[in-house]
Amino acid sequence: MESMRTGQSDISRQEDAAPVEMLGQLFEARGWTYDFVSEDEITGEVQGSWASYQLRAIWRSEDNVLQLLCLPDIRVPDDKRSAMFEVLGLINEQLWLGHFDVWSNGAVLLYRHGLMLGDDGLLSIDQAQTLVEVAVEECDRFYPAFQFILWGDKTPEEALAAALVDAAGEA
Repeated sequence: MESMRTGQSDISRQEDAAPVEMLGQLFEARGWTYDFVSEDEITGEVQGSWASYQLRAIWRSEDNVLQLLCLPDIRVPDDKRSAMFEVLGLINEQLWLGHFDVWSNGAVLLYRHGLMLGDDGLLSIDQAQTLVEVAVEECDRFYPAFQFILWGDKTPEEALAAALVDAAGEA
């Protein structure tokens, strides 16, 4: 996603930093709206190709794990839940990093990725940028499949095939 790469020079080339602090610097450099929920949590908003995505990163220092959630603001109604879980299974088979899920509380669709950091618990700007880019790219890549199920009444297989054809046509 080239648009996310622009502005990297705007971020000071400092050494690695605490994960939430580094994400804050990245969001600031990109001009994205963000808020520090606590010293271990940040939320932000990023415009993707299909929608605006809420990003939420939570740092667990006891495990040195940074969890990134990307929420495309899709709620799954009860009558579509089975088809959505089926397409999520098909989609998750294709992912190398992270996975899609539906939160049981509120039936909210999300992309989730946990990044284990070294013993120092520091995040580089390149790691931060890649983490966010992958999340947004995967949400953009599969967003049409979710919409085909929710609004187009397609089967999970049809929705995924149609979404991947559309995505290939955009390149």
